[in-house]
Amino acid sequence: MEPFTQVQGVAAALMLPNLDTDQIMPKQFLRGIDRQGLSQGALYELRFDSNGIPRPAFVLNQSPWNQASFLVVGPNFGCGSSREHAVWGLRELGIRAILGTSFGGIFSDNCLRNGVPALTLPAPHIERLVALVQDPNRCELRVDLGTQTVASMGDGQVVTIQLDPWQRDMLLQGLDPVGMTLTRAQDIRDFEARYYSTNPHLEVRQ
Repeated sequence: MEPFTQVQGVAAALMLPNLDTDQIMPKQFLRGIDRQGLSQGALYELRFDSNGIPRPAFVLNQSPWNQASFLVVGPNFGCGSSREHAVWGLRELGIRAILGTSFGGIFSDNCLRNGVPALTLPAPHIERLVALVQDPNRCELRVDLGTQTVASMGDGQVVTIQLDPWQRDMLLQGLDPVGMTLTRAQDIRDFEARYYSTNPHLEVRQ
């Protein structure tokens, strides 16, 4: 997983409320786990018509937002089913972080585990960002997990984001939960040795 330290890029506004994972990644793209074609599937029915032709009015089909690194989204983004393909597809599409007021719980966890943080900001900040990023000349953001800030290039404002320290370290190091656990491998082995030394009858012998 690619470490997330500081990323600067274009942000696109996608303010539909309750946009669920079935819409983020439709069922016809769930046939495998190799992630092939998932960038095409991400938000497919919003991006394309029934003939597979891009919808010109959709924001991610317009320049500069077709190069978006960030999405600024409506409330309860990623609700619905637990399909991890939804996050895979957004990441393959180039999305590095998602900013909103609230997210589906499982979707938010899947985002964390795949290096695409779902960052929660108060509604007034989201409203300000939406107004900015709809302007092609003011649509760049910088997300810095080292300083836990979101900076909007269009107005120069910097907002602090709150992250659990363990989650922040995981993103900064580019590790999933298993990888983070393995950073404590020696501590785990030491604990096992101490535990079995006082409880030898529980030790499993090979």
